Amino acid sequence: MREYRYLVDRDGRIFHDGTEIVDPFVLRFFLRSMKTTPDGRYLVLCQDEHNWFEPHDTPFVVQRLRLTVDEGHLRGVELCFAGDYREPLDPASLQAEGGHLFCRVRHGAFRARFGRVAMQQIAPFLTEGEGGPALLFGAVRYQIRDLTPVPA
Repeated sequence: MREYRYLVDRDGRIFHDGTEIVDPFVLRFFLRSMKTTPDGRYLVLCQDEHNWFEPHDTPFVVQRLRLTVDEGHLRGVELCFAGDYREPLDPASLQAEGGHLFCRVRHGAFRARFGRVAMQQIAPFLTEGEGGPALLFGAVRYQIRDLTPVPA
């Protein structure tokens, strides 16, 4: 069994031996096939290869959004990742931690962090209220849970 190691930077770019992987097919394959091992590491199996991923914090970084806006109201959000892998946002899964916005992807199996451009795109639809920050999505206000540890 051959083993390969990949680094995932803060922007969601994937590198092998210092060279960025840019092939969209390969990138989509990695993101669609990734599993988490019992010890919390990220792995993609491909034939007789173990492909290990070492992310900055998560291998899923939302690079940009495809927004559906009607009369100034957000009606839909499609998350776009490396290799143009896409999936719809589950607004109920939004979380904040350490000044970053996260959501769940791949049917809740993984945590994804919003990158800089994605944050700029979603910012006009974020609001602050009594319960803290929220996303206005259609006629619903989705509370963003803050998971930042409170100092003792």
